[in-house]
Amino acid sequence: MAINHASTEVNAEIAAGGLQKVLEYLTGVPAWYLATTEGDQPHVRPFSFAAEHEGRIWFCTATTKDVYRELAANPKFELTAWKSGSGWLIMRGEADLVDQATPEIRQAGYEHMLDLGEYHSGPDAPELTFFSTLRAEAWICDIDGTKTRVEL
Repeated sequence: MAINHASTEVNAEIAAGGLQKVLEYLTGVPAWYLATTEGDQPHVRPFSFAAEHEGRIWFCTATTKDVYRELAANPKFELTAWKSGSGWLIMRGEADLVDQATPEIRQAGYEHMLDLGEYHSGPDAPELTFFSTLRAEAWICDIDGTKTRVEL
């Protein structure tokens, strides 16, 4: 099996940068995919907002959505994103639904949702919520079978 050394070097660079590299990866693609479960049925949907504050990545959704209800019932999730020339990211953990997003993150998430065509009355709309992760793990994977752990 041929090893793609350029891709392996990219994976090592991403792994070395930890949380910031994961954030750059998620915000560097148009959409990534978050999986939850309901009972024994997996559900996958696109997400596209991620921000970092004090060593945690924050995601945005609405309390009216199935994804929020599913995470409340079972906080375990997995997400994945593919970036051309960089392999794909896998991150898993448990959602921390305690919304402690900063005003800056709330504003950025609100504006992002507006850009997607999702209307909320403002960054403090009661249904607009932000969650972060607990016990998160991440890897960058490559087609050659390389799986590089990212230290978070």
